[in-house]
Amino acid sequence: MIPTLNHTVLFELLKSLEASGLFIQLLMALPATVCCTELERFLEHVSIDTSSEDVAFFLDVWREMMKHRGNPQDPLLSQFSAMAHKYLPVLDEFPRPPKRLRSEPDVCPTMPLLAMLLRGLVQIQSRILGPGRKCCALANLADMLSVFALTEDDPQEVSATVYLDKLATVISVWNSDTQNPYHQQALAEKVKEAEQDVSLTSLAKLPSETIFAGLELMRALLGEWGEELQAMLCSSQGTSYDSYRLCDSLTSFSQNLALYLNRASLPEEERQVASELAECVRDLLSKTSRVLKNRGSQDITASIAMAIIQQKMDRHMEMCYIFASEKKWAFSDEWVACLLSNRALFREPDLVLRLLETVLDASTTDRAVPKPQIQQVLHSVLECYADLSLPDKNKVLAGIVHSWGKKGLSEKLLSYVESFPEDLNTTLNQLTQSASEQGLTKAVASVARLMIVHPEATVKKICSLAVVNLGTHKFLAQILTAFPALRFVEEQGPNSSTTFMVSCLKETVWAKFSTPKEEKQFLELLNCLMNPVKPQGIPVAALLEPDEVLKEFVLSFLMLDVEEVDLSLKIFLQTLEANACLEEYWLQTCSPFPLLFSLCQLLDSFSKYWQLPKKKRCLSLQRKDLAAHILELLCEIVLANAETFSPDAWIKSLSWLHRKLEQLDWTVGLRLKTFFEGHFKCEVPATLFEICKLSEDEWTSQAHPGYGPGTGLLAWMECCCVSSSLSERMLSLLVVDVGSPEEVRLFSKGFLVALVQVMPWCSPREWQHLHQLTRRLLEKQLLHVPYSLEYIQFVPLLNLKPFAQELQLSVLFLRTFQFLCSQSCQNWLPLEGWNHVVRLLCGSLTSLLDSVRLIQSVGPWAQGQEQDLTQEALFVYTQVFCHALHIMAMLHQEVCEPLYVLALETLTCYETLSKANPSVTSLLQKVNEQRFLKSIAENISPEGRRQTLLQKISSF
Repeated sequence: MIPTLNHTVLFELLKSLEASGLFIQLLMALPATVCCTELERFLEHVSIDTSSEDVAFFLDVWREMMKHRGNPQDPLLSQFSAMAHKYLPVLDEFPRPPKRLRSEPDVCPTMPLLAMLLRGLVQIQSRILGPGRKCCALANLADMLSVFALTEDDPQEVSATVYLDKLATVISVWNSDTQNPYHQQALAEKVKEAEQDVSLTSLAKLPSETIFAGLELMRALLGEWGEELQAMLCSSQGTSYDSYRLCDSLTSFSQNLALYLNRASLPEEERQVASELAECVRDLLSKTSRVLKNRGSQDITASIAMAIIQQKMDRHMEMCYIFASEKKWAFSDEWVACLLSNRALFREPDLVLRLLETVLDASTTDRAVPKPQIQQVLHSVLECYADLSLPDKNKVLAGIVHSWGKKGLSEKLLSYVESFPEDLNTTLNQLTQSASEQGLTKAVASVARLMIVHPEATVKKICSLAVVNLGTHKFLAQILTAFPALRFVEEQGPNSSTTFMVSCLKETVWAKFSTPKEEKQFLELLNCLMNPVKPQGIPVAALLEPDEVLKEFVLSFLMLDVEEVDLSLKIFLQTLEANACLEEYWLQTCSPFPLLFSLCQLLDSFSKYWQLPKKKRCLSLQRKDLAAHILELLCEIVLANAETFSPDAWIKSLSWLHRKLEQLDWTVGLRLKTFFEGHFKCEVPATLFEICKLSEDEWTSQAHPGYGPGTGLLAWMECCCVSSSLSERMLSLLVVDVGSPEEVRLFSKGFLVALVQVMPWCSPREWQHLHQLTRRLLEKQLLHVPYSLEYIQFVPLLNLKPFAQELQLSVLFLRTFQFLCSQSCQNWLPLEGWNHVVRLLCGSLTSLLDSVRLIQSVGPWAQGQEQDLTQEALFVYTQVFCHALHIMAMLHQEVCEPLYVLALETLTCYETLSKANPSVTSLLQKVNEQRFLKSIAENISPEGRRQTLLQKISSF
């Protein structure tokens, strides 16, 4: 049980010990009703035979009550509170408190207690003597009304700088006031006490009747004591803490009262009292303004801030921000010691940035800071940075590139990080040698420190290694994408809209590839930077957007005479395919219609391909298919997102593109036929209408130079090259009377002439379309290819009908090359052009050999022994071999290698089939065929090829 106490003895003991704080702590630990009862007893005690010590103790208790915020970390106090709440409510010896104090006592127990203290002030006001006590009484009353009555429901906390300034002012006054009890205390203790003095806060408001009573009392006290206080405050004596506190409290009270009068709805009597009080306070403050100006001459702000940080007092993190930013404090011995001993508090991105700015200031100004000290502080700050989480490191990195640009700390602090080049090489070489996802977290941490020292050098080195070191590009891209802060636009230089990552790639690796593997790694690196792989536990973000990749690495290079055009096309295709599933229509940001026209211009340049000098042909004719595929894909994407354009913008864009295409070869427009459908007709040479039934709703004729009378079939064949679907369409529109032999004969001659004109400028895919078209014409008997007997010793008694198309195609190719190699055409092509047409031919002949094998092995004629097609297939192989060697004899030896390989392949087909079916051919027939094939091969040069062919034939 708690023993019964003699309250008089208790109060006198507390007063003699000046333990007002302890009294409030014990009081507030009691149950609310008991607390009120005990305070009533205290007020009754001090109101009887009130001495000056009683007044002083009462004022201190009142002040401590306003400062009280509880101390739940004090175990002894917590234990006392628990015991009191367990036993005191059941004790009958405590009288019940007055009813007026029992209204919701647990909501905020301080409010009724402050009201009681206000009544206590009324009871003892006549016993408050001396200006010092009067200053304290008025200051307490002003603070109570300001904090617990006049402020808004959610008052804004004063800024950290104002808070620190107030602490410095209070402590300066204490230092100069020798009568103040805190005068001799250590700085840390002074700061703790001053913190409570300047940090009065309230979670509730006094009742309105208490507020009015307080305002009336304050008006009365100012009227009664005003002259005496004014005389004291205006005297030449130094500023005491009591006088400073009165003026400071009255200043805050005056400001809050003015705001209160503006927003509160008050009865007339209360408003009158408040207004008179406001005027009275303003008058007193105007006559005593010197008090607040005389704050002492000692600048102790830095020491106070460091004491708050060292002791981790209230608002110590805010002090860290001031500490990190205040250049005047930096690099004193105390400042350095405080930073080193409290490094854990500075592990925040903003603090790291502020410290780095402070270090930079010290290194670039005239301050005589020793270099070792700057290095010591910089090392400590970098360790704080190293301890940050990856998102926070990115915040620091973003701040560094914003403040100091792409060179980071090295721009100003290079002499303090002299080991950076060595660290960069060592770290990145180790990473490339042990690249693995398991070590990614450690790798990112290692690179993070390099990044803030010199972002540009670090990123360029990584980009270079990602391209040169095979197999490391994905790992290094994951490291880069862990730093989204690297995605920023360089504000200086000629290309101010270019992002930092693009600049690094262009300056380091672009157009500097030495092998195709490096190009491939660059392609994959770009893809990883656009669509980063998300490793577990590491947040990543794209450093490149698809639209900027197209703008920077594609759009400017889509020209036949630019060396990077091939790589740009690969990048273009990769970007379209990799980002096709993005929800947002990203192409809109990089102007899709200019992109379409650039591709069309590139395709147009292929129409004059062999007329161009070799140095202007940086893209092979085979890559025309890639450009056409990209154009087709781009058209599909733009059409699929047509609704993202306004109707007016869509029509204007289409019209712009259509006008621009008028400058190009008409065949380019064929590739956009579907794109323009419903808006513009397809423009073709007028001669095309002579051989096709073209609808005037869909097609329109235009005069094109070079397409005079008789060129309709040439225009038709060029249409068929564009795509398999258009080829089928043009075949269905062709007007040729199969029943008229003369018309078929003329068409066939015209077809051969057109084929000779078109073939050299065909890409592999276009030639494939023509190959398939030729088969379709042969099937429909629209094309007549007579089979000559120039390579037949004896009339074969064979069933060649299953292979009719293959034999006709082989002869057609022979006739085509006879035409091409004739005197009228032999100067059309440079050596590279002959190489190209030979490759096209070999592709078709290889396909033809595959077709022969297929027909012989699985055709409907291979059902029984009597219908076996082995001899027929052997005959076809013989003919293909002879035709190939015939063509070789007409060509330059430098371009014949593919045909030579094809001839050997044909002989292999012949040998394989012959040995698999030995019974179908007599020995005499084999000898005759060998002799015949050798006679053909004898005409081939050079000697090496001839001997190889003869040896191959002899092995049958």
